[in-house]
Amino acid sequence: MSLINEQQVVLDLMGADRHEATRTLAERLVASGRCTDLDTFLGDVRKREETMATGLPGGIGIPHARSEAITEPSLVFGRVADGIDWGAKDGPANLVFLIAAPASGGEAHMQMLPKLARALMKKEFKAALLAATNEAEVVDIVSREVALDPAAETSPAATSAASPAAAATSAAA
Repeated sequence: MSLINEQQVVLDLMGADRHEATRTLAERLVASGRCTDLDTFLGDVRKREETMATGLPGGIGIPHARSEAITEPSLVFGRVADGIDWGAKDGPANLVFLIAAPASGGEAHMQMLPKLARALMKKEFKAALLAATNEAEVVDIVSREVALDPAAETSPAATSAASPAAAATSAAA
């Protein structure tokens, strides 16, 4: 199954802060049947956010968590016209990717982040997301760059507990 579908794209993401925006994105996971408990998942995301800000240079936010409430590896994309502070030193995020993985889905989680980080280093990838006019276009753009290897979609292999935000930051460096 694909990491992202049209239900998991919000082209006009709004929120008073990153927590409200994350809730909006997570609600898309509930609606698509990939999250069984919104509050549990949001609690897991908030715990992750408390250990390290997930804002990256260049207007990117990548909130993320492994959670018992997630049924399959997933991405939710949100585009924010005016930006939302995600803790990056260079300013607010306009492109937000919520990464959700099952608690036992370490391999998929650790595969999503580096692929997404590499894609976000490409100016044309970010420009295409900013210019996309509909959800299907975003799904196509993201799916081309961040597809999981088939084994990772189902493997519960344990992986390092390294911070995905740190991995993205080092991949972007």
